[in-house]
Amino acid sequence: MEAISEARRHIDNAKDFLSNNARKQDGLYQDRKYVKIAGHAAYTGVLLALNEFLGEKSKKTPKSVEWYQHTLSRIDKSLLSNFNEAYEILHIHMGYQGIKSSETASVGLKKAEKIINWVETRLEKKNQ
Repeated sequence: MEAISEARRHIDNAKDFLSNNARKQDGLYQDRKYVKIAGHAAYTGVLLALNEFLGEKSKKTPKSVEWYQHTLSRIDKSLLSNFNEAYEILHIHMGYQGIKSSETASVGLKKAEKIINWVETRLEKKNQ
């Protein structure tokens, strides 16, 4: 379950960037650069975990968000919902727009952790 450890490391790195570099003040991050870095890191962690579960870890061509949405819709609607929210918050709002809201970032990171935990639970059951 090396992929899960790596996914968690990405989430931890994202949290570190936010707490140590983004300079939170009155619920807003002051430095968009580090919000963007954190968003990309956390979203990458989500994809690492999902790729491990979906058997896509050895593929060289990245999959589109639509591919993940379609595939996850056939597996678990709750997982799909968490993925959609993580994608919107981590990839779009944080990663590209550098949204300053610490509350929004916190929700995105929680969604990422939910996805990683879901994958970890399923992989443990699969390996028993």
